[in-house]
Amino acid sequence: MRPDHTSKTALLTLLLAVAASADPRLTVDVAQPGAAINPAMYGIFFEDINFGADGGLYAELVKNRSFEFDQPLQGWRIVRKPGAEGRVLVLRDENRPRNPRFVRIRIDKPGEGFVLSNDGFRGMGIRDGAGYRFCIEARRVQGDISTLRIELTGQNDQLLAAARIEGFSPDWRSHSCEMKSGGTDAKARLNVWFEGTGQLDIDMVSLFPKDTWKGRENGLRADLVRLLADLKPGFLRFPGGCIVEGFDLSQRYQWKNTIGAINERVSNINRWNFEFKHRLTPDYFQTYGLGYYEFFLLAEDIQAEPMPIINCGMACQFNTGELVPMDQLAPYIQDALDLIEFANGSAADSRWGQIRARMGHPEPFHMKMIGIGNEQWGPQYIERYKEFAKSIKAKYPDMQLIAATGSDGAIFPNGTAEIEYLWSEWRILKPEFVDEHYYRDPEWFLENAKRFDSYDRKGPRLFIGEYASQSAGAGSPNNHSLWKGALYEAAFMTGMERNADLVRMSCYAPLFGHEEAWQWKPNLLWFDNLDAYGTANYYVQKLFSLNSGSRSLAVKVEGLIVPNDSGKVFYASATLDEKTGEVVIKAVNAAGDKLKVIIDLQRAGRIGRMAKVILLTAALTDENSLLEPKKVYPQERSIPIGGRRFAYEFQPFSLTVLRVPVK
Repeated sequence: MRPDHTSKTALLTLLLAVAASADPRLTVDVAQPGAAINPAMYGIFFEDINFGADGGLYAELVKNRSFEFDQPLQGWRIVRKPGAEGRVLVLRDENRPRNPRFVRIRIDKPGEGFVLSNDGFRGMGIRDGAGYRFCIEARRVQGDISTLRIELTGQNDQLLAAARIEGFSPDWRSHSCEMKSGGTDAKARLNVWFEGTGQLDIDMVSLFPKDTWKGRENGLRADLVRLLADLKPGFLRFPGGCIVEGFDLSQRYQWKNTIGAINERVSNINRWNFEFKHRLTPDYFQTYGLGYYEFFLLAEDIQAEPMPIINCGMACQFNTGELVPMDQLAPYIQDALDLIEFANGSAADSRWGQIRARMGHPEPFHMKMIGIGNEQWGPQYIERYKEFAKSIKAKYPDMQLIAATGSDGAIFPNGTAEIEYLWSEWRILKPEFVDEHYYRDPEWFLENAKRFDSYDRKGPRLFIGEYASQSAGAGSPNNHSLWKGALYEAAFMTGMERNADLVRMSCYAPLFGHEEAWQWKPNLLWFDNLDAYGTANYYVQKLFSLNSGSRSLAVKVEGLIVPNDSGKVFYASATLDEKTGEVVIKAVNAAGDKLKVIIDLQRAGRIGRMAKVILLTAALTDENSLLEPKKVYPQERSIPIGGRRFAYEFQPFSLTVLRVPVK
């Protein structure tokens, strides 16, 4: 039986008191820097889960703007004011196979108004003083519907903004107008009033804030991108995750459907729409306004290496496990080759490079790595991986390949045996990276800080592509982003950093969660329609990313170990930042008491007089929220030090970064 946290803390406190005379010491050998820290060591993982794209990072405010959901009018409401008579007809044009549906507004009597209203993604976040751009595609069929009156209204029907559009022709044309809001409301609506009688066809009804990231039309939500940019991530992994695989292959992620003109991108149901019975989300679809081009552009904007993950001819094995027969795999492989050309091909003489250039980016995106499959396993994965690897390496020998290990062995159908089988194959096939995932309870992360010390150095390098502590169980709706989980993840991360020769990249997952439309907990960042905040885990990731250093240093901890090593309370890693000339120490005190530790920078030359301290500490049950977004938040200060050997008192339940100038 596992002791509860209270008894465990009491035991640690007693043992620490007994060991107080042991002169606890943290020794760093400064004279012999070890493995280089990959500049892309700490990255971010994006998947369209929890309304992470539509309704989240993608700034479009209209839900089901092109009427392509399974229920074509989902998200829309027809309002007939007194005396108004009319209908909304859903039509399908097979001459537009990528976006076939549109609606026909038929008004027989205008009365006091015929209105089509959209409720957005759990409402629309509208800000006082902000500008908004409305767009619509329309054509006049008959009659004299001459004007559209566009309104944004708040929860109590108060008018926030209004504009008018006029001048419709018999041909499809795009029309737009701009509005400025006179109020703030997280639950606003868009109302389109049709003035006159007759019939008018409409499609691609869109509303964007003008204040998108970098001011781009069809852009991203600026506050969310800023939180990502502040991490200074080494890479951006996209588009997932299980999204890549799909519940079945018809729902897999097909990158070619996500590029080109917005009205030519093929929508489909989001696999998280129906995955969890406890969080069914029937209005969750993918419009792909945030598509592969935008992912590459985002990676470039935040100076992160792009890391696309592609479908390998296998649907999610936790769902249908549907397979493409080996003799029909060629189109999937060609998609991968075409993707590399889209990212890196010449704008002058390559087909997909020219398509990228027409979208606005003549220069290549310099993609260096690609993942083949997400969470796949078994011989059927290996035989498909081999075909992908052979074709990619033949044409792009320098492309770095990422192979999977299925998922966390704790939730595998056949446990760790599946992972062991895959590793036996990867040692032969030698992909550049193998992707491991961990969704475990917080204690697992604490107990596995030494996990990578004994890994085989002759095999592929490691990419820890998804991990997060689960306070109540993997995928449980009762999970919380507590400081305890974040702190224990930090201990695990010191183990990754100490093994930087092996662990070359890592990222927390999932990234985003909408406060009212989530499917999975925990997440790194949370948002509603107006605001966003980072969890305690976010600030742990940020501290490691911004203080990674450039080379690892040997670190030794003495006098802080309790019996069987299962109750270890102090974890540390050290790196050398060759740019700034500093030793960077990251230390986790997992005990509920202060720890006074002698820090010995062995074989260091001249030492600066002051060191920077960045401290992240809280009660284990603390967590950030929209009301308290900085309840767990790092604090910085400088402290005097007397030489290469000095004492420092580490706070209870803390992650501390020490930056010491050295020569």
